Amino acid sequence: MAATDGPAIATHPDAAARLSAFRLPAAYGRTVDAALPASLDPGIRIAGLSSGVFHGFPSWLVQTPLATVAISVSGGQLLSFVPTGGREVLWLSPQSDKPPLPVRGGTPVCWPYFARMGQAGGMPSHGLVRTARWSVTQARRESDGTLVLKLAPPVLAGLPLRLTMTLRIGRTLSQTLETENVGDQPVVFTQALHNYFRVSDVRKVTVSGLDGLTYLDKKDHGRAQRQQGDWQWPSSGYSDRIYTGATGPYVLHDPGLGRNIRITTRGSHSAVVWNAGEQAARGIDDIGAGWRHYLSVEVTNVAPDAITLQPGERHELEQVIEVVER
Repeated sequence: MAATDGPAIATHPDAAARLSAFRLPAAYGRTVDAALPASLDPGIRIAGLSSGVFHGFPSWLVQTPLATVAISVSGGQLLSFVPTGGREVLWLSPQSDKPPLPVRGGTPVCWPYFARMGQAGGMPSHGLVRTARWSVTQARRESDGTLVLKLAPPVLAGLPLRLTMTLRIGRTLSQTLETENVGDQPVVFTQALHNYFRVSDVRKVTVSGLDGLTYLDKKDHGRAQRQQGDWQWPSSGYSDRIYTGATGPYVLHDPGLGRNIRITTRGSHSAVVWNAGEQAARGIDDIGAGWRHYLSVEVTNVAPDAITLQPGERHELEQVIEVVER
């Protein structure tokens, strides 16, 4: 897609949404050339961290006494998290497209906008860094074996925001997005850690931590409704809900796999619970029959819970994933 001339940001005309409308940076196409293999700066030498391939994706591979993790060079996307002695936490589609197309599964980073909220129709879905080639910028090991990584996407010319991500890989997995406004005007942006959790059968799991919250139901043209009790598989046969004023924690209860996944958040004011459902999944090549085996519980700032940053300000969005095997 060709770059759009003019400034990289403009005020979106929808005053209620207040979202900033971003424009495709110049030379954007070069940032999504993720076919190159993963590599580490020669100055980054630490036991347990290597570059390689995971299920065909160029990735950084982490192996510690506490967990193993794979992170795709394309999008800085978590592809796998396996606590030592446990099982895979994330769902990755076996039919997923290879980079530079978006990878289905794991935890895509959606930034500086979610879906195409406030954006022109020609903009890439789920932001500007989802298929960009990321870099590992720092690595250190803590005394208990936890590995701490800092990663970043390329700097996008004309974009007034900068993004860095910190991963703490230990008995739990902590993921933090730090956004800084380096421009000279306020920016209103949306973002998401778009988790695809592996489940035994999405129709038989529940999610607690949402009771009493208002959600916007895409099935019902975004009409606001009230959650009563835990989330459970809707009679509609799919879930596409934005929960507003949501700060967590959330617990995904999976009796089929005999485990609970706890998601604790900081700097998050909304959540998305999504599964395409059987009917829609038939038309999505990289989901298909796999719809039964994932549930997206996403840590977000979207819709009315967008974040406003003044020049020089920063915001951190964090999730901590903890698995309790029963």
